[in-house]
Amino acid sequence: MWHIPAMPDQTKGCVLFADVSGSTKLYEIVGDAMAHEAVDRCVRLFSSITLANGGRVVKTIGDEVMSVFPEPFQAAAAAKAIQSEVDAMPPVDRVRLGVRIGFHAGPLVERDGDVFGDTVNLAARLTEMASRGQIITSLETVEGLTSNLRTDCRRLYSTPVKGREKEVEICELMWSDTDDATQMTVTVGRGDPTQGSILRSATHEATLRLVHRATTLALGNSRRSVVLGRDASADLVVADPKASRAHCEIEFRQGKFFITDRSANGTFLTIDGDREMILRREEALLRSQGVIALGQSSAATAEIVEFYCE
Repeated sequence: MWHIPAMPDQTKGCVLFADVSGSTKLYEIVGDAMAHEAVDRCVRLFSSITLANGGRVVKTIGDEVMSVFPEPFQAAAAAKAIQSEVDAMPPVDRVRLGVRIGFHAGPLVERDGDVFGDTVNLAARLTEMASRGQIITSLETVEGLTSNLRTDCRRLYSTPVKGREKEVEICELMWSDTDDATQMTVTVGRGDPTQGSILRSATHEATLRLVHRATTLALGNSRRSVVLGRDASADLVVADPKASRAHCEIEFRQGKFFITDRSANGTFLTIDGDREMILRREEALLRSQGVIALGQSSAATAEIVEFYCE
């Protein structure tokens, strides 16, 4: 007799990813045993806070926990508690760990305890966009939060996301009284505006500094884009045989720096000592500092480009 597999259940929920930031550097400095113990302590903390806020841990992947909550306000409360608890942790041999969090609410496909679908993919993408100590979500998720949580949110920018026709409005949920605050207006119901906190004033011009061998380039208001590639016509020539002629482009948009891969072999990106990611015809937000390699991992080539957001 043939066995007919059960159809996956369709449901709704809010998916949250919490990712330990700085773990790669920690392993290099303090060694495997001590680093593993510190990361494991963070992962256990993520799990306990998830349960305390009505959520369920779906899976743990290395130093990252994926959870699902019935409602977005529960995920938001858990995210704020995780950031506060990690921030209060003592350093490990002078190395402070942090956490990057992304969450998004929407339809889910659930089967055998796991969840799948566009909501999961977008939550993971938002986590990649988050900086250390930051909580990132979507505007549509913010609209489903309670009014007191909405006042802790600020709109950042919109960005294209693979698989979506329209750009996604990105927002930050602030969790500390010392967080920089920007006014955010969210239309709720029949046009009722719920306003966020104080309007931030710009204090300096954002600058991205790129360093490759003896060449240094700066991006900002005066120069808003640069092309990296193997061809002599590129703004920054990277003579790696695995690089494409016009490999990737970095643009300054809405006060942020974005890198877009346009290559055959992908752009390898490491941000603030975290795990290396590969962009394949995709876009990513550059933050803090890190390394860009064209066509192959930075561990396999000397033709790396360092970047510094200043």
